[in-house]
Amino acid sequence: MKCKVCGEKAVIKLRQHNLALCEEHFIERFRREVERTIKKYEMFDHGQPVLVAVSGGKDSLSLLHVLKSLDYKVTGLFIDLGIEGMSKKARAKVEELAARLDVELVVVSLKDKYGESLPEIAKRRPQHRICSLCGMIKRYLMNKTAYDLGIKVVATGHNLDDEVSSLLSNTLRWDVSYLAKQSPYLPSVHPKLAARAKPLAFLTEREIAAYAILSEIDFHRETCPFSRGAKTLFYKHLLNEIEVRSPGTKLRFYREFQSFRKRYLRDIDTGMPPLRECKICGMPTSLEVCAFCRLFQRDN
Repeated sequence: MKCKVCGEKAVIKLRQHNLALCEEHFIERFRREVERTIKKYEMFDHGQPVLVAVSGGKDSLSLLHVLKSLDYKVTGLFIDLGIEGMSKKARAKVEELAARLDVELVVVSLKDKYGESLPEIAKRRPQHRICSLCGMIKRYLMNKTAYDLGIKVVATGHNLDDEVSSLLSNTLRWDVSYLAKQSPYLPSVHPKLAARAKPLAFLTEREIAAYAILSEIDFHRETCPFSRGAKTLFYKHLLNEIEVRSPGTKLRFYREFQSFRKRYLRDIDTGMPPLRECKICGMPTSLEVCAFCRLFQRDN
């Protein structure tokens, strides 16, 4: 198999594009696709600081790496959830890459700062699904950290596989409020709320894994022990089966939805109440006390 650009030995074939590439031209294309997504959705520019949420996995570490290689002004954020056997190892991978890239890294420990780890909170709040708790906590801390640092945009490593599995789930439920917000970029709607960017949204897990390996990024390979049985994994499996039979389905599904969303869902009223500031922490919420602060109200 030869590279379609230069004729040298290819290291990967992208079936969705019917394109074989050598290492040099694959990395070049990967960076070009990231840059194209950033510019198309006007996520941020080279003079604007960006907070990159890094978990230690291939996606977020590759995002930090590629944004740095494209000369964006990045700061890394690692949220230590205190998950035994996982958080410590993941943190080490993040710290290693941040040091290698000479990127500032902010570490927020849930246990150190708020007194409890994620598993401890989940044990005290058994009525809440731990994945939902995790998502809410990370969203809050990403936004809070960005606000404290004066950074206006948070970038996450969500990839095409993540996006289409969520899209399938939301479409099956016709969850218009979530469909209306499912974009690679969500602008800020409150002075204390950072914009959200997903520069890897049009790249598959396989492409990102190849980029990480070729860029010699040592990433954390273990899956979260609490993710077993998650519906998103089931939807990813279904979409992978379709992709095998019809390469390019995931990309078409996501691209065509973005066109549909822009045309029909952009100005839709989701019925969400207006945002105000939490009376405890001052961060944006639709309630008197935000969901994060309510976690630590022991009488609830």
